[in-house]
Amino acid sequence: MSAKRYLLTALSILVVLAMLLPGCAAPATPAPPAEESPAPPEATATTPPPEPAPAEEKVLRATFAWPTYIDPAVGSDFSSCSSLVNLYDTLVFPTTEGGVEPWLAEDWDVSDDGLTWTFYLREGVKFHNGSELTASDVAFSMNRMLEIGEGLAYVFLGTVESAEAVDDNTVEFKLAQPSGLFLISLIRLYVLDEQEVMDNIVTPGPYGDKGDYGKEYLLTHDAGSGPYMVTEFPLEEYLLMEKYSDWWGEFDEDAPDVVRFIATTEAATVRTMMSRQELEISDQWQTIEALQALDGLEGVGVVAFPTLTEFFYMVHTQKPPTDDIHFRRAMAYAFDYDAAVGLEWPGTPQSQGPVPAMCAGHNPDVFVFERDLDKAAEELALSRYADQLAQYPVDVHWCTEVPHEEKFALLFQANMADIGIKVNIVSTPWMSMVEEGGSLETSPHIQTTYVSADFPEAGSLLKVRYHSDAAPTWSQNEWLLDETLDAMIDDALVTVDEEERYAKYRDLQDYIVDLCPSIFLYDQVQKHAVGDYVDWPPARGEVIPVMGYVFFAPRIGVTAP
Repeated sequence: MSAKRYLLTALSILVVLAMLLPGCAAPATPAPPAEESPAPPEATATTPPPEPAPAEEKVLRATFAWPTYIDPAVGSDFSSCSSLVNLYDTLVFPTTEGGVEPWLAEDWDVSDDGLTWTFYLREGVKFHNGSELTASDVAFSMNRMLEIGEGLAYVFLGTVESAEAVDDNTVEFKLAQPSGLFLISLIRLYVLDEQEVMDNIVTPGPYGDKGDYGKEYLLTHDAGSGPYMVTEFPLEEYLLMEKYSDWWGEFDEDAPDVVRFIATTEAATVRTMMSRQELEISDQWQTIEALQALDGLEGVGVVAFPTLTEFFYMVHTQKPPTDDIHFRRAMAYAFDYDAAVGLEWPGTPQSQGPVPAMCAGHNPDVFVFERDLDKAAEELALSRYADQLAQYPVDVHWCTEVPHEEKFALLFQANMADIGIKVNIVSTPWMSMVEEGGSLETSPHIQTTYVSADFPEAGSLLKVRYHSDAAPTWSQNEWLLDETLDAMIDDALVTVDEEERYAKYRDLQDYIVDLCPSIFLYDQVQKHAVGDYVDWPPARGEVIPVMGYVFFAPRIGVTAP
């Protein structure tokens, strides 16, 4: 079955007018008569014409919450995905409409039983080290991701059985069962240079004869073919990338020559940098007050757009007292959602269940909790901890790098006090939150986290948020470990018929809300302060609804401030 081909509308090309300055010459003067020939004049040195000024380097600088992981088998958060989309190429590329277009793969087909997918690669693609990209590199990248099993591997685990190069330009994937999402999930398969990775393995390591599988090397280096390549990466400070001139794709005529992702979300630092035109785009974690201050700077505006991201209060379902469903429901009824949304950017909607409303497969009829102190009291009375509340305070860990989250934590603390639940709020660095999420024992009662769908369909978010495969990661703190739920998610993801798959997604959302493992605050409106000399597609309403792709630098124009 041949895949449909999607082509992007070509960007219009601006005509650059060059003005030529004509040279001037002095008029000739006749020599005066002379009785004898004058001595020849001494030769004078001719001043060479000035060298043309070098073209001014175009720079794109943006701030992010850190750390950032540029290994395709490890990175999965916003800063990591924003980096990966620039350093690596994928077989297909996401579109603003939520589909995909050909990228490294020019065409593909699928067997009648849906179990074998064959992709035909673009020829002549070069890695940053000059070697040619082949089907073997694609197969290696998939197999490496599956074997390491971290980061975005959950997208393919349980679906892909094997990846194999048929010839230099043809790669074949065998699936365990048909999948309606396999094609779009390939936007998360970033293709590595197999030889470069294997030349830089550290042995011994956890992967047998593959040593560390290149993980140490890929902490600070890339092995990609993408539009930009790493030039510097002091891990705790910034990531510096420069344009790869031999990239096969098309750059905007004003695309940056250099991209610098900076490890800070500190409001004063961001404001100072933007006021000096040392920063083009702010991080998305600035407070409303900070954004209003940035909006007041000359030459700076705020761009806001909806995303596939939801803000969750992730409730630990295996740790007292939040292991009691009535206790969890009491908290859900006691929370003031209207006040919470009022703390956010104007137009931010309250979440309706575990999937953002703009995500394909969202259930618009799912039950939505509202503040109701009478119902909260009824649920709390049914809890086995009702008479021991003083002995069971609830710890809420909010992200230090996102200072705006403290307001919600304070609101939650006050709301819970209304029904007698004591809440301790703890500012926690993002790296510590990631480490805490790695085990059931170290996870707090509640962790506050934004999670985005890795591709624009409900199944992506449902799996990373609630499937047991993704439990020991930063994207879950609930620890449901529910075999029935796992089976329902797996079944939905392998359903090829779209209407049937969406119906299963709706049932899943009802099932999850009934368990009350999370408090669903709001669907995020992503907000950035942007210099007015930056032509950023989201500012024009052109948003690729997949985490990281709004920072795809080849399509961002930067002119002199």
